[in-house]
Amino acid sequence: MQMRPLRLDLWLPPVVLMGVIFALSAQPSLDSGLGLIDLIGRKLLHFTEYALLCFLWWRALAAVTTPRRAALWAFLIASGYAVTDEFHQTFVDGRHGTPVDWLIDSAGAAVVAFALGTRDRTPA
Repeated sequence: MQMRPLRLDLWLPPVVLMGVIFALSAQPSLDSGLGLIDLIGRKLLHFTEYALLCFLWWRALAAVTTPRRAALWAFLIASGYAVTDEFHQTFVDGRHGTPVDWLIDSAGAAVVAFALGTRDRTPA
């Protein structure tokens, strides 16, 4: 049985993004002082960063399993990481973790997972 070489170009990007998310979550405050615009912008960023995280995990996992399974696992990893991110924020002065942010993060991941998981279906 031949071992496939580990492709860092697939596996490193989602891990690096997780590190970036962790570092941003460790900041005491990311508030720009722009009120509602800031709030909406941060929520859109949550959605987008977890959509990207899901895509990056799907890309890595699709190299070792079916695209549909990769989409499911990518969603579970991204949503699970969102839970740990929100928990992490509860220990950072000036930050707080919320279930709403986890839902926004998971929604971003879910949109991508759904789109990628249905790609390999053939039309009826």
